[in-house]
Amino acid sequence: MSSSWGDVPSWAYDAAQALMQSLKVVDPGTYAHCLRVGEMSRKLARDAGLNEYEQKLAEFAGIFHDIGKIGVDPEIIGKPGKLDPRELDIMKNHPIMSEQIVRPLANHSFFKELLPAIRGHHERMDGEGYPDKLIGEKIHVLSRVILVVDTYDAMSQTRAYRKGLPDEIVYAELKRCAGTQFDPQLVRIFLQAHKTWNALETDQETFHHLIKKIA
Repeated sequence: MSSSWGDVPSWAYDAAQALMQSLKVVDPGTYAHCLRVGEMSRKLARDAGLNEYEQKLAEFAGIFHDIGKIGVDPEIIGKPGKLDPRELDIMKNHPIMSEQIVRPLANHSFFKELLPAIRGHHERMDGEGYPDKLIGEKIHVLSRVILVVDTYDAMSQTRAYRKGLPDEIVYAELKRCAGTQFDPQLVRIFLQAHKTWNALETDQETFHHLIKKIA
């Protein structure tokens, strides 16, 4: 992390609301996904031993990670089959667009620190991710946090074209890809902690808590 502690501006949630409102109108499904990923990123950062400031960075980077999809054709986002090469290139550009949308707020150090975490949330440990093909520890730790919970949410949620998968299948996939796609330590922590998150407080409750702040 570039900074262990820092100042979270009092207007951070207001800024998030302003940025996310357009996404909510255009793609409410992605908006809801971003709020869930923000909440789970904060929890995984906490359980990985990151401090409260870093947990807040994780939450906001998670909220903003897919905001760039506002610039992607909804037919591509909702396509049930495999994307063709042109569609894949467009989709792979969304982390850069997410970074660009948040960048105007980067005159404040808190938002500046979010940028590499947002841009890198599809980087893989083996260097086969995008957009920069970073490898291992060169990937921002919060990008690695987001990728784990982002994948969990994407696989477990029911969409118009497919039913969500049960936790056991998602857990097995995370474990299978630990070390190649995912940070193995973060996968281990997630697999140990995720069930306790659900036991302590339902995802729906925490989701509504976050929605009150930014909706």
